[in-house]
Amino acid sequence: MRVNPVGTVEVLTGSHSHGQGHETTFAQLVAGRLGIPIENVAIVHGDTDKVQMGMGTYGSRSGAVGMSAIVKALDKIEAKAKKVASFVLEAAEADIDFKDGKFSVKGTDKSVDFASVALQAYVAHKFTGEQLEPGLKEGAFYDPTNFTFPSGVHIAEVEIDPDTGVTTIAKWTAVDDFGVIINPMIVEGQVHGGIAQGIGQALLEGAVYDANGQLLTASYMDYTMPRADDLPSFRVDHTTTPCPSNPLGIKGCGEAGAIAAPAAVMNAVTDALGHENIAMPATPQAVWLAARASFAKAAE
Repeated sequence: MRVNPVGTVEVLTGSHSHGQGHETTFAQLVAGRLGIPIENVAIVHGDTDKVQMGMGTYGSRSGAVGMSAIVKALDKIEAKAKKVASFVLEAAEADIDFKDGKFSVKGTDKSVDFASVALQAYVAHKFTGEQLEPGLKEGAFYDPTNFTFPSGVHIAEVEIDPDTGVTTIAKWTAVDDFGVIINPMIVEGQVHGGIAQGIGQALLEGAVYDANGQLLTASYMDYTMPRADDLPSFRVDHTTTPCPSNPLGIKGCGEAGAIAAPAAVMNAVTDALGHENIAMPATPQAVWLAARASFAKAAE
């Protein structure tokens, strides 16, 4: 984490983003902690000229692990900035408070803002190199002590046309516990995307080969990825139980929808059919054949 002399911040992270919104949530975390505008925070990932080391993103770890590393770096930034502020304000370091982007001396009206402290950290007019090394940049690694354990309930209501085997999802309700949530809109978007992926896996998507091993579903049109009209409006909510194994209390959320959706859909389909003799993907043909088997058994 590099604080520039004008008070802007550059965060170099080894946790790569491929659509999860790290550029927003990571910057939101830093801006909130330092009391600066979010547009003053730049997130840099995937640049091997700048980023020392990175393991990318997987296993819904970017929040619990990547953002925890940012918190540890912020702790170091704040600690050094307080030292600088103590020289600027001519007070003991123990008497310096930091809140809402300002350093102040306890019990007085003396204060200085974050940008001014950042400048003083570099020009070093208020202290010598023996007292404090100039500059304001820190690095941190975070190795979690344990996993996170998100939980939740997803309920799917489906309707099956017995004449065609077409399965329609009528309603979807999801309630998840992701611990402390930094940005509810981004979390909800990830749940929506995960559910869509899981519904596609349950009802539509399949790799089909002929007897010679030739892939017959080589295009997205043949593979049958879900489209907007395959999905209902999702009703999404959450409960909050802080996670004890990281400083932010957050849990992974990115894969929740994709994990819950196939099971919820297939449980609903098998419940409607009255038996479990059907595998994913539950295509209209597969459902129609399974429904015919149910009718035949009922007629016996």
